[in-house]
Amino acid sequence: PLASTNAVAVALQGGAVDVIVSDWIWVSRQRAEGRNYSFSPYSLAVGSLMVQPDAGIVALPDLEGRPLGVAGGPVDKSWLLIRAYARSQGGDDPADQAELSFGAPPLINRLMLAGDLDAAINFWHYSARLKTAGMRELISVQEILPALGIETAVPLLGWVFDQDWATEYQPALTAFLTAARAASRQLDQSDAEWERIRPLTKAEDDATLVALRDAYRAGIPQRFGEAEGAAASDLFQILAKEGGETLVGSSRSLSPGTFWADFEIEAWR
Repeated sequence: PLASTNAVAVALQGGAVDVIVSDWIWVSRQRAEGRNYSFSPYSLAVGSLMVQPDAGIVALPDLEGRPLGVAGGPVDKSWLLIRAYARSQGGDDPADQAELSFGAPPLINRLMLAGDLDAAINFWHYSARLKTAGMRELISVQEILPALGIETAVPLLGWVFDQDWATEYQPALTAFLTAARAASRQLDQSDAEWERIRPLTKAEDDATLVALRDAYRAGIPQRFGEAEGAAASDLFQILAKEGGETLVGSSRSLSPGTFWADFEIEAWR
């Protein structure tokens, strides 16, 4: 266990671990700067905008003057995409309208549950917990992507590793990725398996376990091929425009080799 996303990245870069969970935006930036990491996707799950059920927020313009918490910081990808979506619909940028607070995911959830925030953008598993607690999902990132011209579902999360290491240890890496896919298949098809791993989920009750299970299952990618790669390239352009150098560095396009091509994901559902 490591303390944060940054700590995980440092562990990989320092050689303390061989594989981490991250996103392909980070991988593309690293490759543009000469560090040849690669990405193998495993999850479509992304963040969503959750609101208090009695806050009267039924559309993005209703965020004006409201306290809004964002997990992951100013260049969080869900936050950037929601901002882009709001402007694409002819509205104002929520960054200029809401009273913003940035914080770690657990803190954002605690503030929502305490009623200190009217709305929050958080990672998928934290949003699932908020939904169980009675919060309402206003909009998810997957819902808004078509409005931004991204018609093909793009997995944002995946396994990240050094390309040279992957080449040297390809049989082991392939076995690991195959096992990971088999685990996803098991979790997709077996409710009993979720009961077995309940302690790992730290679900406080049955409703929370079900919410986590359903959100995880919805995020399992069914395939990754040329269409998904092209959609990722288009999505990169949007995120690069919104997040600038803080997010993507000096690169202006998705770096070649970002996606590990030696392990294909085909439909199995």
